[in-house]
Amino acid sequence: MAEAIAPEAREKIERAKANGIRFVQLQFTDILGAVKAVTIPIHQLEGSVAHGTWFDGSSIEGFTRIAESDQYLVPDMSTFAEIPWQPGSGPRGTARVICDVYTPRGEPFVGDPRYVLRRQVERARKLGYIVNMGPELEFFLFRRENGEIKPLPHDEAGYFDFSTDLAQEIRQDMVDALEAFGIRVEAAHHEVAVGQHEIDFEYADALRTADNAITFKFTLKAIANQHGLYATFMPKPIFGINGSGMHTHQSLYSIAEGRNAFADPSNEYGLSDIARKYMAGILAHARGMSAVLAPLVNSYKRLVPGYEAPTYLTWGRTNRSALIRVPKVSPGKSIEGTRIEVRCPDPSSNTYLAFAVMIAAGLDGIERGLELGEPVEESVFEMDEARLKEKGIRELPGTLAEAIDELEKDPVVCEALGDHVLSHFVEAKRAEWDEYRTQVTQWEIDRYLEAY
Repeated sequence: MAEAIAPEAREKIERAKANGIRFVQLQFTDILGAVKAVTIPIHQLEGSVAHGTWFDGSSIEGFTRIAESDQYLVPDMSTFAEIPWQPGSGPRGTARVICDVYTPRGEPFVGDPRYVLRRQVERARKLGYIVNMGPELEFFLFRRENGEIKPLPHDEAGYFDFSTDLAQEIRQDMVDALEAFGIRVEAAHHEVAVGQHEIDFEYADALRTADNAITFKFTLKAIANQHGLYATFMPKPIFGINGSGMHTHQSLYSIAEGRNAFADPSNEYGLSDIARKYMAGILAHARGMSAVLAPLVNSYKRLVPGYEAPTYLTWGRTNRSALIRVPKVSPGKSIEGTRIEVRCPDPSSNTYLAFAVMIAAGLDGIERGLELGEPVEESVFEMDEARLKEKGIRELPGTLAEAIDELEKDPVVCEALGDHVLSHFVEAKRAEWDEYRTQVTQWEIDRYLEAY
């Protein structure tokens, strides 16, 4: 069981009571990334921190069988925060805290996505590194029509547009809510597609950033709903325009040297040998990671040429068709800002699992000393088949079914997930693919019904 409650945790609880907080949501995610919560009165929180709160794990996607359903949650009080749209000054003041899941034997539950990420964070720490992550989660805002959510964009703006951007005030409300949770926002703007937006928040260590990403998604949905809109992180909700990605910036911080282990000013791209090996690991396992980073049938409608989403396993600086981009460090900033940007994940992924497999792939590249190939700065989409073959450029999987097959063939990614998560994830995703492939779509009706 959890240890006795720390003084700082008790202080947070007493302050919350004084501020009018009456309830606390104990939050965690299932294997597919959906936020789950058990709500307790504030007077039960101290006991929960000290001894855990029991719940039925058999009701959660990918957790346990009915015969072994009992599990308990232990709040991580570093994530405790008042929910800004249910403040203590209101009639039902509510806070939330993110929890770790434990088995009745007092062991971390191997099916808890947060624990899967913790394992890789600890693996990196044993190698002497802190992993820093910074995701860019794009999303669409849609109207509700006659009570139904439909992909009808609410504006006509484009990238960084202002005059036709009707969501300016909504994004400001979103930023205020995120900052109330302690998430420091860097920028908010309209994205390329009609109705598409992006809010970027500050880089941090992998676990804290994954917690922030989970908070980000449920916060944006809540604020959009207050404005009569719906925020969706579906990767490709509308045919013919850009989809939503979760470009993930990442770097390693050397604990012993007290510096960014990815930075080397003598290299043309500013990349150290460690960074290059990490990148080689990402590229080596990109196909195996794809089902985790892009986990929906719909994800592969985004990962097609022509819409700024990567489909080929390449890297570069100016080439936005590359799977890994090396952003330039801003003028006047230290080379400590050196990082890589992995562009294939999308925001429908479970952030804990997505971060875990990318870290595992990168560390495998370091441990095995993998060599990074030459950068590709020309558009890969304009190369013919012979040119691609000549340069040895491979592609990401083209469908969820292919991605699942690649996942099961990659021992590094499988080990990072662990047997429990792997088996439940694959089972859920194969069922999703089978349901999709047996559907008769409107496209088929329009194309074939009268022609045949």
